[in-house]
Amino acid sequence: MFPPEEYHCLVIMSTATLDKTGRIVIPADVRTQSDLLPGEELIVITEGPGELRVLTRKAALRRAQERLAKLKKPGESVVDEFLEDRRREAEAENAG
Repeated sequence: MFPPEEYHCLVIMSTATLDKTGRIVIPADVRTQSDLLPGEELIVITEGPGELRVLTRKAALRRAQERLAKLKKPGESVVDEFLEDRRREAEAENAG
């Protein structure tokens, strides 16, 4: 099935040219569909020879959160664990 079910938007395929300074202009239709704004910082990931993935910071953060959430055990509170570690460290500093 194309596009893959994980995509919730229209997949647009456009072409762009890399200039001699290494710059690439993202076509207007892609910018519009992806809600990209002028000056927005993007993350570029190499996925293999000749293959790039471009993500907004927000999208990259969301992906990282989704991947890390899979590592968390059900009912586990990462915040509580962090705070308990800090309490132990503070107690050790105060005792020593």
